[in-house]
Formats: sequence, C-alpha cells, structure tokens
Amino acid sequence: MENSSDPDFFGMCHKCGEKVLGEGSGCTAMEKVYHIQCFTCHICHTELRGKPFYAMDGKPYCEEDYLNTLEKCCVCEKPILDRILRATGKPYHPNCFMCVVCGKCLDGVPFTVDATNQIHCIDDFHKKFAPRCCVCKEPIVPESGKTETVRVVALDRSFHVNCYKCEDCDLLLSSEAEGRGCFPLDDHILCRSCNAKRVQEITAP
Repeated sequence: MENSSDPDFFGMCHKCGEKVLGEGSGCTAMEKVYHIQCFTCHICHTELRGKPFYAMDGKPYCEEDYLNTLEKCCVCEKPILDRILRATGKPYHPNCFMCVVCGKCLDGVPFTVDATNQIHCIDDFHKKFAPRCCVCKEPIVPESGKTETVRVVALDRSFHVNCYKCEDCDLLLSSEAEGRGCFPLDDHILCRSCNAKRVQEITAP
C-alpha cells in the first residue's frame, strides 16, 4: 500500500481517493477507510462518524434516510423494518393487517375484501354483507367451521332453511321433500294444506 511505512498514513479514502493522514482524520466503515468528512450519508450528506448508519448497496445512509427508503405500511404509514405482508397489492406490518370491523389480526388467517378493498375476517364479512332472513332478521351465514350455507329464496325474500315455514301451521317447507312444497297466496308463504284452507275461506259463499 502506498506510504504504508508512514505511521500517519491510514489508507486511501474510499470516497475522494485521497490519502487519509493523521490520527483522528479518518475512520473505518463497511471494511473501507474514509476521511471523517467524507463518511457521510449518501442522501443528505450528514457526517456519520459516531452515529447509527445503514449500509445499502455499498453506500452509507443515516437512520432517517434509510427508513425513508423502506416501504411504508398502508395502515400506520410507518416504515416496515421486518417482514412485509402484502395483500390486495399493498404492504402491511403483520400486526396492522386487521379486520376493519372487529380489529382481529389476520396474519395467517383466512380473510376477504369488500368492493372497496376493505379487509374483513370471514365472520364479519358474512355478518355485514350476507342476506338477512326475513323471518328472524339474522344474517344467513355458514355455520362455524363451514364455508358454505344454503339460502332459501321465495317471493323475493331470503330465508334460513330452518325459518322457511308455513306462516299458518309452522310446517317446515322444502322443495326437496314431498308434500312440503311452498304454495304462496297473496304474498304469504303457505304449505299445500293451509293454502287450500285459505282459498276455501276466500271462495266460500
């Protein structure tokens, strides 16, 4: 190395290419020698000796500028230092990836999105957007542990399977069970027998 016998010579500055001479005039970082005034942030040029810095692509960055190079969480807008979770094309901290309704963390959990790309856990999505039964007014959603459910639609109304009953006698109706079909009359859900009774009452002299 040039002037290696000179006790004041510490090496050639990686940045400016000049000799680093004299104690206290240089520093070593990233296995390279720099003049103190040359060892600066690649972005803002702040001197970095004695300060935290980050090496990226062989260049030193101050903490602030390094954090500004990182992707920011679309929820809290803070830099993502560790694992990035991506969903709907956006970056999240895993702990920020939550259901917009209940706040439950959905990292590693099944989720879905609504028409505006809002994140929902499966339960809350069903509760919020599922059709409601016209009898009990509760949402028609899959049972716990299941992913599908059956909805009965009659007269443009939605029913749970167990709520689909004759309005007069409470017989559970089903298009698949013989003798339990729906025979509507004047917008009322009726079984065959009760339909016949009502028709008889209407037409009786």
